[in-house]
Amino acid sequence: MAGQDGTVLLIVDMVNRFDFPGGAPLARNAWRIAPALAALRARFDEARAPVVYVNDNFTHWLGEFRDLVAQCVDAGGTPARIAGLLQPGPEHYYILKPKHSAFLATALPVLLAKLGVRRVVVTGIAADSCVLATAQDANMREYEVWVPADCVAAQTVPRRQRALALLRASQGASTTPSTQVAGLFPG
Repeated sequence: MAGQDGTVLLIVDMVNRFDFPGGAPLARNAWRIAPALAALRARFDEARAPVVYVNDNFTHWLGEFRDLVAQCVDAGGTPARIAGLLQPGPEHYYILKPKHSAFLATALPVLLAKLGVRRVVVTGIAADSCVLATAQDANMREYEVWVPADCVAAQTVPRRQRALALLRASQGASTTPSTQVAGLFPG
C-alpha cells in the first residue's frame, strides 16, 4: 500500500546506458542528482512507502528490467555508478515504458490505483522530456505532483530550469528541492 499519506516515488529512466546522441551530458547531470535521489528513496523506504522504477525499454521488447540493470552494471562508468547507487531492492516496483510518459501504454495507472496513491513524486531524467510528460499526465489524472528540483536532470541546466518553470506555471506542481521537504511530500 501507499505510504500513510498515499504518496509514491517514481524514478524515471535513471537505469540507463546513456548510449544515444546527447547521452554523455545527460549522464553527467544524472550522476549529479543521484545522491539526492538515493536519499529521497531512502526516506520512502524508511516510511515503507512505494517506490516505482519506470524505465524505457529502448524498444527491446523481449527484455526485463533486471536485464537493463545488469547491462548498466556491465557497461561500467556512469551507468554502472548510477545503477549501483540506485539499485532497486526486492520491495521496489518496476514498469517498462515504450515512450516518454510513465502512464502511456503501461500498467502504472492500475498499480497506483491498487496502492491507493493520491500524490506522486516524479524524479529522474530527462526533466524536459520523460519527467515532464509523466508529471503532466499525473496532473491530468488529478494526482498531486511534486517534482523535486534536486532530483531531476536534463542535458543542460537551462533545459531543466525551463521544464521546472513550466511545471510550476502550467501544472501547479511543486518543485521544492527534496532537502527542503522533511516528509514524503511538501506540506
